[in-house]
Formats: sequence, C-alpha cells, structure tokens
Amino acid sequence: MKQRRHTPRLAGLAVLAAAALVATACGSGGGKSATASATPLKGGTATVPLLSGTQPNWIFPFESLAYASTYNDNLQAMMYRPLYWFGGENTSPTVDYGLSTATAPVYSNGGKTVTITLKGWKWSDGESVDAADMIFWLHMMQAEYQNWFAFVPGGIPQNISSVTATGPDQVTLQLNKAYSSLWYTYNELSQVTPMPMAWDITSLGATPGSGGCTTDSPADHWAKCKAVYNFLTAQAKNTGTYATSPLWSVVDGPWKLTSFSTSGNDTLVPNPKYSSTPKPQLAAVKFATYTSDTSEYTALQSGSLDQGEIPPADLPAKSVGQALPSTNPLPNYTLQPDYEYRFAYYQLNFANPALGAVFRQLYVRQALEYVADQETIAKTIDRGYGYPTTGPVPTEPPNKWIPPVEQGAGPYPFSIAKAVGLLTSHGWSKVGGVMTCTDPAKCGAGIAKGQQLKMTLNYATAQTAFAQEVEVYKSDAAEAGIDLNTVGQTFNTIVGEAVPSNKSWQGAMYGTWVYAPDYEPTGEELFATGAGANGGSYSDPTMDKLINQTTTSGSLSVFDTYATYAAQQLPYIWMPDSYHIFAVAKNLHGVVQNPLNTLLPEYWYFTK
Repeated sequence: MKQRRHTPRLAGLAVLAAAALVATACGSGGGKSATASATPLKGGTATVPLLSGTQPNWIFPFESLAYASTYNDNLQAMMYRPLYWFGGENTSPTVDYGLSTATAPVYSNGGKTVTITLKGWKWSDGESVDAADMIFWLHMMQAEYQNWFAFVPGGIPQNISSVTATGPDQVTLQLNKAYSSLWYTYNELSQVTPMPMAWDITSLGATPGSGGCTTDSPADHWAKCKAVYNFLTAQAKNTGTYATSPLWSVVDGPWKLTSFSTSGNDTLVPNPKYSSTPKPQLAAVKFATYTSDTSEYTALQSGSLDQGEIPPADLPAKSVGQALPSTNPLPNYTLQPDYEYRFAYYQLNFANPALGAVFRQLYVRQALEYVADQETIAKTIDRGYGYPTTGPVPTEPPNKWIPPVEQGAGPYPFSIAKAVGLLTSHGWSKVGGVMTCTDPAKCGAGIAKGQQLKMTLNYATAQTAFAQEVEVYKSDAAEAGIDLNTVGQTFNTIVGEAVPSNKSWQGAMYGTWVYAPDYEPTGEELFATGAGANGGSYSDPTMDKLINQTTTSGSLSVFDTYATYAAQQLPYIWMPDSYHIFAVAKNLHGVVQNPLNTLLPEYWYFTK
C-alpha cells in the first residue's frame, strides 16, 4: 500500500508521476504527427511531469511514513528493483514475475516454509543480486521495523522464525504459522527490496559488507544493522549527493541517476548493466515540475509535451457508460483512460488531544461521512469521470475483492439530515451554528460538555479539482453544524506531518491510497493497531481480529466480512475518486496506464 506507499497519493497527481510524459525525441519536442512511420527510434528524452510539492525527496528504498509516497517509490524502483514486481506492462494489479528479481516463491510444510530463488541479476558494480542481499534487507527490517512505513505488529519480519541462505541465490524462510500463500506473497514478500553489499557499510569508501548487517543477529540487539541504517539514512537526507554519491550509483534496475534536485529537476539514463529485459530504448528520463495541473495542461496544449493528463475541468463531456470523452480536445494525441487500484479518503487523528475522543465515536465518523456529497462532486467537479469511494476495497478497476456493501452509494449515502440526526440524538446541539456537546452522558467517553465539533482539515494543494472538492465538503459540513477550518499545504508537507508521533494534526486530506506494497487489499498496513502507515493511530479489536483472519485464509467470504466491517466502521472518511484521461502523442509507444501506477519507461520508445 505504499503511499507505494501513503501510497498515499494526491488524487490525480501521482498519475502524472507514474505515467505522464513530456518527451523530446531525437532532440525535438512537441506532439508529433499521426502520419509518421512506426519504425522505433533509438534514443530521445522523456520528461515526467510532477506538480509542485510532490517531488521525490527520498532515495533509500527503506522509508519511514514521513517519506512514503509513490513519487519516491517510482524513482527508487527505476534503480533498485524489489524482490517481486507488481503492476507490469498491463492493466492488472498483479505480480509480474518476469520483472521480478526472484522466481515465484515456493510454499511447503502447509504454508509455513517459503523458498525464494533469486535470478542471479547483477548490480552495476558487478556484485550478484543474491541471497545475501535479500537477507541484508530482512535483517534491516528486524532492526528498524519501527522506521519501516509498512510495518504491522506481528507481520514481516516478526512472522519469520528463521532466515537461511540455502544456496548462493536461495533463501528459505520458516514462518511462525501457516499463512495464505497469496497474502504472504502479495503483502509480505512484496515489501522486500534486495540491497547491495556496497550499502552494508558505515562510512563512504568502506569495504562492501563491512558494516556487518547481513551477518548480524538479535544477540547484539541488531547493533550492526542499526549503525548501517543510521549511516544510510544520514546519506539519504543529503539530497544534494543523490546523483554523485558512489553509494546510490550501485543499481540493479534499468536506470541510474545523473542529476537530482528536490525542486523536481531530475534525470535518469539507462543502466548498461541491467540484467533483465526489456532494455531501455530512450536516452534519458527527466522529471520536471509544474506549479499546477493547469500549467501542465497549458504545456500539453502548446505541443511541448508528448504526454500528460487532462485536468477534470478541461475534459469534454462524455456519454454515460463510456470511458473516454465524446470529443478529443487534443487531436494530435491519443486518449487513454487510467483507473488506479486505490481508494480516496481523508484521515482523522484519533490521538489528537482536542478531538481524539470525538473521532473515536462511530456516530461522529458516520456524520462526517454523511456530509460527503460524493455523487455531486463526481458529476460536477470531476466532470462525470469520478465515482464514490464506499470502503477500503478499490471499486475500479473491477476486481474479485469488492464486497456487496460497497456497491452503489455504499453504507452512508449523502444526507445532511442523517448527519444532524445522529449528532443530536447523541447529545449535541447547534450553538451559534456549531454542533456542541450539551449532554455529555450521550456524547460519549472523554467528551466534555461544551466540546464543539470544530476541526482543522489540512488538504493538499496544486490540483484545482481537489481544492474545489474540499470547499464543497466544507460547505455541506457547515449545514450540519460541523465547522471545518481547511488549510492548504503541499502533499509532501502533509505526508510528513500525518504520522503517529505528531498528535497536533486533526484531519489530513491528501488524496488516495494505492495498494502497495500490500497488494491484496487487506487492511493490516492501514488499520491494524500500531501499523506503520496507521498515521491516525486508529485502533479497534474487532478490526484487528478480522484483519488477522484474512492473513491466514484465502476464503473470499472471510475477506468480505473484514471489508464490510471496515466500510461501515470508517477508520478513514471515504471521499470521491476519479479516473484520469491521458493524452499520448501518436509517435510515443509502449505507455500503459497500470492501475498500480508503476513506472516502466524501459518499455517506451518514439517513432518518427
């Protein structure tokens, strides 16, 4: 679920980071003619647009919640390949073993033993991507699990009883009990990224492996791994050295970094020692930043971009039941729909000293959900390209996990009257237009008389449609006596603040969660007590129990029980999502809008 991770992603923006291109083929820019030859060209530069505030800012593929985002993940994964790659050159949210550094895991002993065989790829320094590199990562997780955003108590690495290199390229895991093989592959092994021995050091220039994390053990409380982690994170904070440090230049992916700036001015070129296929045909990929989706679209209209997203406000009308607009506003481009495997929401801080007790009341969360007019936002602001979020399972693209409760408008269709009724029946009354607790015996534990339902909701800026959505929600909430102070911030700022250790924030609205690196949409990473990505400190014993059941059973009915409970319990407040329309120049090929938003420019090429 990586924002890859929150996967958090601002609705519509990470798509730009994942797929949108500004391309310059063979030194020339702009949209190309539809009558050109289909002969592939070798070379050309593709520039990926980002919006201000979403630029990558963390290179080390071991990140805390403050740095967990698809923007960082896409940059990292271009250079450092995970054990298993999800979201290939297709439109399915599934594993692609061809792009993975290991073959499919083999489960035995009733699901308690897992054998992973690495393919023998090479790092750019000549070292093999082998068993030791995988063990290095697992030891790092054991030592620093509290700093790994995807950590869930009792999950990987704590559900591993032993790790053994049973061959130069083979690792065997003994698990503490039998797990669903689908869940363990999709949600546990999916988190692992082999790391080179060149990183197992505690100072620049040290001998690879001299840090000792790969051979460390609990006997010294993982002291060696902690020292290596401290060194690597200190290096990762020094963003000015990303393109020049010998540390980050050791890659096993198809790309390597040649320039970097936190302003979003980054360039990657092919890694000539990449072991797998396809080999990049482009000469370079560039990240460039736009101040807004409007400025990005203006550049697209001028012909200076070869691919980009059309903002909702600029999309033509479309017929009901059709994915693409009835007319193409950019005739020199081909239009592509992009449905992402995600859900939209905003997060509450259950640990906030002023409002935590209020948020812990289900009826309050239900009231906050009832005032979300998702259908109207989807039809107006999202121009018919939007749809409601009714629970934690993505309803687009279609998948087997969608529970019946999430169909249609879901359990809490828009109703200001129901929101008011819930609050007044629980001891709240409007005082000066704001709901105020006047009967604390009904309001709930920890809520004092005179408590007002006033909340600061921080929201991510830079996308016009998203800001409009916040204003509609604020207006409807006000009718129910819920006073929202909406504060715009950059995506990176909100992600950095909405963490469990920060109790000051109250509501955080930055967009969506793409299921990564937990690709089966179970809720352990988001909703389990103490989970690393549980930034709002949500905790519910029944939720924990139902989540645990999904990890050991592959039964769809077990999953439906969990998903139904989550949709009704509102650990997050569900908000409308939308799919995106991309314009791709007719001389640009190999671009697929993958629902997991994985970035694969090694498939891209230009034609004349």
